[in-house]
Amino acid sequence: MSSFSHIDNEGRSRMVDITDKEPTLRSAVAQGVVLMEPSTFEMIYNNTIKKGNVLDTARIAGIMAAKKTSELIPMCHPINISHIDINFEPDKDKSSIKVKALVRLFGQTGVEMEALTAVSVAALTIYDMCKSHDKNIIISNVCLLEKSGGKSGIFVRKTVHS
Repeated sequence: MSSFSHIDNEGRSRMVDITDKEPTLRSAVAQGVVLMEPSTFEMIYNNTIKKGNVLDTARIAGIMAAKKTSELIPMCHPINISHIDINFEPDKDKSSIKVKALVRLFGQTGVEMEALTAVSVAALTIYDMCKSHDKNIIISNVCLLEKSGGKSGIFVRKTVHS
């Protein structure tokens, strides 16, 4: 038997059967960091980027991405997300914006991939809206911070690089 849940005994890819799993309250928090030139940071916070309000657009993009994760990641189940929250933590000294996503549901499978996808797409949206001004933007440290629910229980990252 394969030690990977998404590979069958013959080595073929498969979606895990969650039919018999008990639904539980599940949540995941992910984050990523967007580093930029100081002038770009100022333009975002003064709302002077020509394409519009960067963080509002990135928030909407992250929410939409979380809902579409199963269309992007082949073995993810389509799920009924009950809550998505995208937040931004600016750091003027580092000219960076930390993107955080919380995703929740009551269901049979976790939401880690949805939280990671939300962070990634929100960060990419920041890049897209600012690239005409700053092509040196770096998206880094996308990671799962914590998750709860399901058979594997609670996970909390001990070290976070920012």
